[in-house]
Amino acid sequence: MRVISLMLCLLTALGGACRAIAEDRPAAATVAVDKAEVLEQKVAAKETPKPAPTSEAITPAEVQAVDPVGKESVDDAITCLSRTIYWEAKGGGPADMEAVADVVVNRLGHEGFSDTVCGVVKQGAEKKACQFSWWCDGRSDQVQEEDRYSVAKEIARKALNQQLKDSTGGAVFFHDRHVTPGWGKAYIRTAETDKFIFYKVKGD
Repeated sequence: MRVISLMLCLLTALGGACRAIAEDRPAAATVAVDKAEVLEQKVAAKETPKPAPTSEAITPAEVQAVDPVGKESVDDAITCLSRTIYWEAKGGGPADMEAVADVVVNRLGHEGFSDTVCGVVKQGAEKKACQFSWWCDGRSDQVQEEDRYSVAKEIARKALNQQLKDSTGGAVFFHDRHVTPGWGKAYIRTAETDKFIFYKVKGD
């Protein structure tokens, strides 16, 4: 889309507009990534959950500027969270997608998990025992449905801004409703969606 926009600018000889398109989107993406880094640190520190102030919150335009078509490297909080929502809840509805986001956010700074979104998402990769299967299933991680990915990014934005109500009851684990893993008995069942069942650690 960015390439098409730039071509249109050249064809219409709108040099100033071209520069705006070429410069504004990367700038917006950089702002979003920087904000996300600060926001994930606040979540990991287990500060009292409250929506981020307007000046610190990621905006809809900013989040959509990051990884616009789902083909960039997975190395920032927004992309890591958005791809996880997209792939883990593939075929599910908004409630499933939001609940996956809740689990990632709940894991931030929790005992046994990383204090960064990408650390949470990629945990276990070194042992080929990924916490999130999409990260080491051997398949391409690039997005196939741009519209659905845009929805995933908007959910990721709200999750990082702490604007989502946790629908999982503090869950840090989940599985598909069609499987019955043995580990489920070791945790407390907290919630269900159409696609998933969620659990938290005993004592949390």
